[in-house]
Amino acid sequence: MKALVCDRLGPPETLTVRDVPDPVPGKGELLIRVSATGLNFFDTLIIEGKYQVKPEPPFSPGGECVGFVEAVGANVEGFTRGERVIASVPFGACAQLVVTKAEKATPIDDKLSDEVAAGLTITYGTTIHALKDRASLQGGETLAVLGASGGVGLAAIEVGKAMGARVVACASSDEKLKIAREHGADALINYAEKDLKAALKAEGGETGIDVVYDPVGGDLAEAAIRSLGWKGRFLVIGFASGTIPKIPLNLALLKGCDIQGVFWGRFLDEEPQKARTNLRQLVAWCDIEALSPRVDQVFSLTQAVDGLRRLAARQAVGKIVVKPHLDA
Repeated sequence: MKALVCDRLGPPETLTVRDVPDPVPGKGELLIRVSATGLNFFDTLIIEGKYQVKPEPPFSPGGECVGFVEAVGANVEGFTRGERVIASVPFGACAQLVVTKAEKATPIDDKLSDEVAAGLTITYGTTIHALKDRASLQGGETLAVLGASGGVGLAAIEVGKAMGARVVACASSDEKLKIAREHGADALINYAEKDLKAALKAEGGETGIDVVYDPVGGDLAEAAIRSLGWKGRFLVIGFASGTIPKIPLNLALLKGCDIQGVFWGRFLDEEPQKARTNLRQLVAWCDIEALSPRVDQVFSLTQAVDGLRRLAARQAVGKIVVKPHLDA
């Protein structure tokens, strides 16, 4: 099979496309013929050895995909050859074939396009876990989303609206906020032009913001926490700014608020059945068009380096998708 391979840690241009041996599913695993792979910002980190998952080269990036079951390993029940599934892996999905644990695959019908299905697992899976399982977001509450035009930001807007929240989208330009509005945001804050804390306090009114969804980190985090109301919840999603903030814990004391970590990968390992239930809910929302995942660009395997560069430069608005068989 062909795969995008990281032979040595480095930026996207160090990757190559070449033939590698077909993987073989082991006990409890599935072999999937990949139709489409979703790329994420962490893929730009994992190839440089800067992510918490640190595979030894050679390896392929890519943590989520859609495809068809090619082979079923020992002790696997509930899957058949030829069945369409979406699946997650720690890495390796930028290839024509990939092996995953059966518990991390979910059967789907043909209603969802490959492009949408490929990018549903991680960004939307992270988001429903954050808002439902961690923050217990309730209908009528106010949700503030930082980095609102990125992949997880748009997912947070849509999932928040599907759960009945009022969503305040926060981003660094009016162009990005326009996209957030198109995906359902009720209010917009350009934090390149306005003081984020003051603007969020104005949107939160007397009771304050109920939930903050933060994939950005940096200086925005403390400002957002200061906008929370009593018993508000601050969701730590990631640090796209490149800076991990240091939060004064007296803020948590004074506001009675929670600072909640969201580690979807660990959740997937610890509570696979709950994660699969969440994924089925996401598919159901897509079926009724409550969610409309945005695809930024689709690349072939030989073009995937360009997609990773686009992610690294934070130019992607929505999902970067790779179709490994376009080169076949």
